Amino acid sequence: MRFLRSVAIVLGLASAGFGLSGCQTNDLKEPPVPLGDFALGHNIVVTSNMQKVAISRKATPEQWEKSLEQAMEDRFGRYEGAKLYNIGISVDAYALAPPGVPLVLSPKSALGVTVTIWDDAAQKKLNEEGKQIIVMEKMSGETVVGSGLTKSAAQQMDTLSYNAAKAVEGWLLEHPEWFGLPPLPVDKAPAPTSLSKKPAAPAVPVSPTVVTATE
Repeated sequence: MRFLRSVAIVLGLASAGFGLSGCQTNDLKEPPVPLGDFALGHNIVVTSNMQKVAISRKATPEQWEKSLEQAMEDRFGRYEGAKLYNIGISVDAYALAPPGVPLVLSPKSALGVTVTIWDDAAQKKLNEEGKQIIVMEKMSGETVVGSGLTKSAAQQMDTLSYNAAKAVEGWLLEHPEWFGLPPLPVDKAPAPTSLSKKPAAPAVPVSPTVVTATE
């Protein structure tokens, strides 16, 4: 329930016009960023605790599992390192902007997941606590009026799944020591992703990493 509330808060901030930090367009045709000895082992998506946020189209657990597993395979299947790492994703909450909602509400789509990674050979979990990530659609000519009017539910899911896989990659790059690379210097470690600042905006605590992107 706590993570569900976090997703709802982020959706509220987006609708209120707060800027959210984010990445950009589809980069899968480019060479993958260096990730040491990483090679994808098991790619597991679970949806047993998945919840739908407020106003949203419905999506089945099987649909989310298929979409996310494909996005993870598309991104991490490109790596050809010497060791296998298993990635598990739990889908916690989602919102798929529906059609027919008044324009003033400007509904957004969002996905909240918790990620865990294991060293396959050592049978060891590398992150003690699951990494919570919330991804959203990036504002565009389509999504500014709500992607429910311009995209099918499957297209929204694929966009969010792509965004989630890219966010997971960004998180792994913050921990090169997991993959046989030197750790990042303290003064060069990535700053935590957070809500972008705006003058006179009230501070709202949101603990999970929040990113936005679009295909």
